[in-house]
Amino acid sequence: MRLLAVGGVIAYRALFNWTTPSMFVGTLLVGPLFQLLFFAFLGRQLGVADDTFYIVGNAVLAASLACVFGGTMAVSNERRYGTLGHVLLSPRPRTLVFLGRAIPYAGNGLLIAAFTLTVGSLLLGLRIPLGALPGLALTLAVGSLSCAFFGLTLGALGLRFRDVWLVSNVSVSLLLLLTGVNVPADHLPAWMRVVGGGLPITHSAEAARRLVAGDGFGAALSPLGREVAVGAAYAVVAALLLKIFEAESRRRASLDTL
Repeated sequence: MRLLAVGGVIAYRALFNWTTPSMFVGTLLVGPLFQLLFFAFLGRQLGVADDTFYIVGNAVLAASLACVFGGTMAVSNERRYGTLGHVLLSPRPRTLVFLGRAIPYAGNGLLIAAFTLTVGSLLLGLRIPLGALPGLALTLAVGSLSCAFFGLTLGALGLRFRDVWLVSNVSVSLLLLLTGVNVPADHLPAWMRVVGGGLPITHSAEAARRLVAGDGFGAALSPLGREVAVGAAYAVVAALLLKIFEAESRRRASLDTL
């Protein structure tokens, strides 16, 4: 637990790229809020869905920017800054070292999602039942952690590919299009729904909408459980890729660090 918590926080402080408060606020708080307002007013004009649909969906989606890019930076920036060799030479288990790095970014995503949901609700007049707040907090936390492990998987690819940011940008766009946060799932083709079901935040958005609708925590348990499964799957994939690429680097010096 100490390796997960302390190691994750230290790496977060060292590798966090949004280095100034103005950049943090503009990129991670203001940006998602304006995105929420854009889709809410667009939805009004097109008559696709009501404000609640877009407020909740974009609040869950707001965590993805920090978590996906943060999880990617947590691994790939070690190579970029020339410190990856020190990490790989450490006697500590690298799997725990890297998995622990997802936790601070998940906390960051939870903060952004909560901010977006709160401000969006105030601006557009959404009333959330008080009894739904604990369940919503848990749902946003699970979705943020799932996104962080997804980003960690992309970061593992950064140990092999030089331009992992292209992959990250495409992945964030896929989350916007395929997870049902801005386009109702029943409006998507069947293959898109299948792909979206394997992406993070898809099921968290569904669970959050059920809670906001007043259906109770029991109604949200099923999609929340699926979100946990998706996040766990990405954590396993990230750990496997990190182990494989580490072994390859020791045999072939493919990371140019050993």
